[in-house]
Amino acid sequence: MQLRYVFSELGQGLRRNLSMHIAVVLTLFVSLTLVGLGVLLNQQAAKAAEHWGSQLQITVWLCKAQDDNPACTGEVTEAQRAAITSVVEENPEVAGFHTETKEEAFEKVKELLGPEKFEGNNPAATAEDMPESVWIELKDPEKYDGITSAVRGLDGVSGIRDMRETLKPIYGAINLLQVSAFVTSIVLVIAALLLVANTIRLAAFARRKEIGIMRLVGASTLYITLPFLLEALVTALIGVSLAAGALGAFMYFGIHERATDQLKFIPWIGADQYVVALATIAILGPVLTLLPTLVLTRKYLKV
Repeated sequence: MQLRYVFSELGQGLRRNLSMHIAVVLTLFVSLTLVGLGVLLNQQAAKAAEHWGSQLQITVWLCKAQDDNPACTGEVTEAQRAAITSVVEENPEVAGFHTETKEEAFEKVKELLGPEKFEGNNPAATAEDMPESVWIELKDPEKYDGITSAVRGLDGVSGIRDMRETLKPIYGAINLLQVSAFVTSIVLVIAALLLVANTIRLAAFARRKEIGIMRLVGASTLYITLPFLLEALVTALIGVSLAAGALGAFMYFGIHERATDQLKFIPWIGADQYVVALATIAILGPVLTLLPTLVLTRKYLKV
């Protein structure tokens, strides 16, 4: 196979249908960016739910040594902890629960605010300053009066946090952005597929004489199809690169520079989540161009 001819055809194909290829690249860029944003927002919702608990959870804070609640006379005892756990376990509104130790709570605080604030001779807080807690998952988010009234007032209980009303706008905004990004990206993905199909049709029509000659001299289907596949791969790589840059800009300017400074109480996504989104669009981009190219060249290259 003469690779020089293949790459020559690739260059000619890109030049002949330059405007169409630009349209495909831009459509891929926007659609892949929106898909990546959807992946990032999904991970943001999961990270927030992991830190705070979902709308199906409430948190019971246990007494600590120096507690602000005057009802707490000291650190929660083993007997009090066992009594609280028993009440939670036997309540019919509870679907499940788990306890969080001082050390686990301290690790969450360090991750949220930054470990540097808790190092040195005068740390902002230590693990001993953190309260133990019981995280309760509800069977029905609307039915929680029974468990809250049963737990409230028990010895060793400092307070109950039900952040559903506080977090509801945050979760609602994230969910709305997720749905909007995915719906818009689906529409643009369909547009990208149609543009790829049209590009292949135009490219095959422009080369119909060359393709006919190659058929007559016995050129294989792969040899004829390869320039089209390379064109699709080039447009996919450019689209993925632009989308990766846009997502990187969103992570740096939107999350790192603004959100983490202004909304410190929210655990924000980071580099690991960006890599997941990048891997998603890196796989999706070539699929959106190579797959329709493989399918449609069977039709348009029959000369």
